Amino acid sequence: MLRFILADLGRMKAGALVIVALVALAVALGVAVTLQERALRLGSARAADKFELVIGAPGSETQLVLSTVFLQPAALPLIPDRVLAALHDDPRVAWAAPVGFGDFHDGTPVIGTTTRLISETAPGMAQGRMFATEGEAVAGALTGLAPGDEITPTHGELGHDHENVRYRIAGRLAPTNTPWDRAIMVPIQSVWRVHGMAAGHDHAEDEGHGGFALDAEGPGENAGHDNRGSATQAAAGDEGHGGVDAHNHTEDEGHGSFHPDAPLPEDEDWHGAPGVPAILVKPATIADAYKLRQDYRAQEGTMAVFPAEVLTGLYATLGDARQVLAAVAAAAQALVAVALLLVTLTHVGQRRRQIGALRALGAPRGAIFAMVWGELFALAATGIALGLAAGIIAARLLSGAIAQRQGFQLPVTLTAGDLAGLALLLALAALLSALPAWLAYRQPPVASLRG
Repeated sequence: MLRFILADLGRMKAGALVIVALVALAVALGVAVTLQERALRLGSARAADKFELVIGAPGSETQLVLSTVFLQPAALPLIPDRVLAALHDDPRVAWAAPVGFGDFHDGTPVIGTTTRLISETAPGMAQGRMFATEGEAVAGALTGLAPGDEITPTHGELGHDHENVRYRIAGRLAPTNTPWDRAIMVPIQSVWRVHGMAAGHDHAEDEGHGGFALDAEGPGENAGHDNRGSATQAAAGDEGHGGVDAHNHTEDEGHGSFHPDAPLPEDEDWHGAPGVPAILVKPATIADAYKLRQDYRAQEGTMAVFPAEVLTGLYATLGDARQVLAAVAAAAQALVAVALLLVTLTHVGQRRRQIGALRALGAPRGAIFAMVWGELFALAATGIALGLAAGIIAARLLSGAIAQRQGFQLPVTLTAGDLAGLALLLALAALLSALPAWLAYRQPPVASLRG
């Protein structure tokens, strides 16, 4: 029987290939949509695991998370300067680290932060050491930079170079599987200086210097005065600051001073520090996390969010989109099933003489049923198997492209639910294949030969 089925399929090779291709494409669409949506959820959730609480200025919670966790460029206003100092002194806080955005190097974000944040969120150094002066930097695992390399940041992704500002890469981090693997981290103190916002700087002389958060626009409060402005405005202010003084520091034209050899303070005392676009907070306990979120939601000028909670809302939107795509995939599969059923019914009708001859030669009805059913189910099963493989490959290619661009891994995995769905699909294919086989089974041999 198997040899007969294979010989019959070989005779109708072109039609068999078309049927297999149609089934494979329909199945691949559904598999790719399901796996990719799950990979996005798992990958983004794992990327946000290291960041428990984010505090920023009032605005979009989603954008705050996308900018701080996933480093997506956006306009963020500055937090009042008092917030960072208050968090530093709060016993409910294990550690709090400011984050400053706005500069880039060849499209790679240059992030101002602290050694504490890096040591708490990264598994360690792959090469070199942590930065120790304001002119040093630490490169993420996927930046392509190594200790000893030097970079000159630009103001904004397409902005002007910070003249006379050069960071030397002191070390490269081990992979964290977060978007921060594609970032260059520098001391927050140097970011403040470069943008004319260093602690102790007379802000009254720097009207328009306010923000530096990814071309941020909007209000921010620094050192107790109304510091309204954006990173673009910061680039335009302070003309004539250029030059080198006796303390071996340079002045970036349009900004503040840059002290490449200045050592970082041993104690992170943020009293009098300028404002920042975001603060990443590690609460001492889970209960403290909820209390801190409540307190900084109630304060004027601040907003506190759990990244995981914000992502849940995004997943709901993503889930709605997945359901639409899944419905489209299911409709495509249904259309393919109907088309295949019509084709196979026509095929059985055209083979009436062959079936009648087999019956006349003594082939039992059961053998005829098994032959027709076996051919059709073999085609459907082959298409489903190829569709599964194609869907997995497509999801992995797309996940790889996203990971290459965003810096965090998207795990493509099959679950027991996926396998159960494929088993159900095979069962439906078996039932659909049985209908033409049943028609062939009921054909009288004499009538078939006469027709």
